[in-house]
Amino acid sequence: MARTAATNAAQWPLRWDLLLRYRLIEVIALWEGRLTTNHLMRAFGIGRQQASKDINEYLGQHAPDNLTYDRSLKGYVPSATFKPVFTRGLADEYLQMMHAREDLACSFAELAVREVATEVLLPPARDLRPQVLRPILQACREQKRVELCYASLANPHPETRVIQPHTVVHSGYRWHVRAWCEKNGDFRDFVLSRISDEPGLLTAATHPASRDTAWQQRVSITLKPDPRLSKAQQTVIARDYAMQGGKLVLETRQALVDYVCQQLRVDNRPGSREPEAQQIVVDGVVPLAELPGGGG
Repeated sequence: MARTAATNAAQWPLRWDLLLRYRLIEVIALWEGRLTTNHLMRAFGIGRQQASKDINEYLGQHAPDNLTYDRSLKGYVPSATFKPVFTRGLADEYLQMMHAREDLACSFAELAVREVATEVLLPPARDLRPQVLRPILQACREQKRVELCYASLANPHPETRVIQPHTVVHSGYRWHVRAWCEKNGDFRDFVLSRISDEPGLLTAATHPASRDTAWQQRVSITLKPDPRLSKAQQTVIARDYAMQGGKLVLETRQALVDYVCQQLRVDNRPGSREPEAQQIVVDGVVPLAELPGGGG
């Protein structure tokens, strides 16, 4: 059975840099259909001899039947029996690599890392400063209380807050921290770009992540094509989202359900948008413990 990316890296008898190179070999070969030593040379700043050695060791020691050399293309192509060893074989892995390329191209214009036939739209950068993130992460690690100056849409004038953070989250569009709010007496999400000062660490926290019920509760979100669409249109949408039996089931934390829906542009007010714009709707949100075979 092919190993997946979920395998604990500590179990691999390989260096981290080799794992990254082998992952790139699989992603490029599978999704672009042609792998050359130039891909490795550009991505890792290595010479042609080392790049060729990496490809040969990948084939000789880990996946002998995955790639074949095509003389007309002057590169390696995936075989008909290709099975991922260091990746999961998902398009998201190619997308992540494209995002990394675009990030590098934006930061270092002299680097030729963009591919000719690909383009990635990056979300606008939020105002997240290292002086804010560093103490927040430290407080999460050390379970400390934090004092900060925070503004929200409900209270746009910055005010001093004391929170007890446990996890930093990126929702796909912005960064926030999940924390106990001592002012309101509950767990809330605080957008990191709305912190106007440098957070200060205080005494030990009294409300760890284990007491955050919405964070600990895992749920299953079931999505389906908007029923206002025609049957043929629903079939198109189901295929777009790789639905099984006309349904897409996603697992997440209860505290993150709204963010998942925002990512998918699922409106929480059914019927407020045209079905061609809405495309999918939530068919149900169920705690995993209530599903057949579900855990706690």
